[in-house]
Amino acid sequence: MNILILGSGGREHTFAWKIAQSPLCSALFVAPGNAGTSQIATNVAIQVIDFEAIKHFVVSTKINMVVVGPEDPLVLGIYDFFSKDPALKEVILIGPSKHGAQLEGSKEFAKKFMQRHDIPTAAYRSFSKETIQDGLAYLENAKAPYVLKADGLAAGKGVVILEDLEEAKTELKSMLLDEKFGAASKTVVIEQFLKGIELSVFVLTDGKNYLTLPTAKDYKRIGEGDKGLNTGGMGAVSPVSFVDEAFMQKIENTIIIPTINGLKKDAITYKGFVFIGLIKVEDEPYVIEYNVRMGDPETEVVLPRIKTDIVRLLEATAKGTLNTISLEIDSRAATTVMLVSGGYPEAYDKGIQITGIENTEGSVVFHAGTTKKDGKIVTNGGRVLAVTSLDEDYKKALKKSYQNITKIHFEKMNYRKDIGFDL
Repeated sequence: MNILILGSGGREHTFAWKIAQSPLCSALFVAPGNAGTSQIATNVAIQVIDFEAIKHFVVSTKINMVVVGPEDPLVLGIYDFFSKDPALKEVILIGPSKHGAQLEGSKEFAKKFMQRHDIPTAAYRSFSKETIQDGLAYLENAKAPYVLKADGLAAGKGVVILEDLEEAKTELKSMLLDEKFGAASKTVVIEQFLKGIELSVFVLTDGKNYLTLPTAKDYKRIGEGDKGLNTGGMGAVSPVSFVDEAFMQKIENTIIIPTINGLKKDAITYKGFVFIGLIKVEDEPYVIEYNVRMGDPETEVVLPRIKTDIVRLLEATAKGTLNTISLEIDSRAATTVMLVSGGYPEAYDKGIQITGIENTEGSVVFHAGTTKKDGKIVTNGGRVLAVTSLDEDYKKALKKSYQNITKIHFEKMNYRKDIGFDL
């Protein structure tokens, strides 16, 4: 099978690494890819939202399967683009329809979906420029902290949590009137703050059947002890130690099953990954958000624990036969630690040479923001590398990742030394 992966981050390198291990994969391409994917696949200089260029490449290279990494092409309707084109409709595309991708593309859509299907989530109301006075009044009657979410995609930056009422009102005005997040904040969802510990649950569905993948917990803040600015993720651990069998059963009964049944009831075409961001409040799970693809850096700890042939899984997803596959999971724990550019998540330099990756032992180094320049591997983003390790428990796995990090170097390299601190 000729397979194309869309994307250029750590998630896509991990998918490439996993897919390359399958005997079902005969040729592997990544668009646009990075320095890591170029070592195991052929990188193609096509942007993920250039559907016409993707079509031309898929047809000319006889691609059989396309795995979509990031959310943008899904929200823009790449699934529908493929299914409506006679030249592409035989090609397997892993991802939901444009309708299904609204679960991530619109916070309000997701909230209404959860309300409709009795899926536990924080109480909320949504407001637009026209109803801003109602929004300000709603804040006055709400309890701190105040959670404001831009309705659309804002590259992971559209959520603001504030303790002060006046600050929250100023933020609401900035989002709705000044379009702080552009079109993404034309609608703003204000929701109740839930206090608890977060985790991520990943489900693969063919629209009827589903498989629950390993749980993970990621660490979003730049600073130790979860302080400072939000990032795309500074590290992750799988499995999540505080999720026992009874709690997992609750997640399945109150969240996963109603989500899959909800997709069916709403006649939403969905063949791909559902990433459910959850929070455990006392002993109850609540949905914080849905994403319609795998997370990053969670993919770097989830996929290495899946023993089943990933291409077989994806093929069954497309064919609607996931119920015929048994998922085999590695019992060991996986951890990943992100190495980031100095200054990230604010301004940072690119093009800085990276050395020492070849000296690591017992870990897998997934490339996120890297490229090749004059034969050398250099930085090309805020999050640069993810160092993933497996061991009998997460502490031993983390020790391995941290030992290998000491062998890697680039100027102003930064990373969190406390991943897993709250477990």
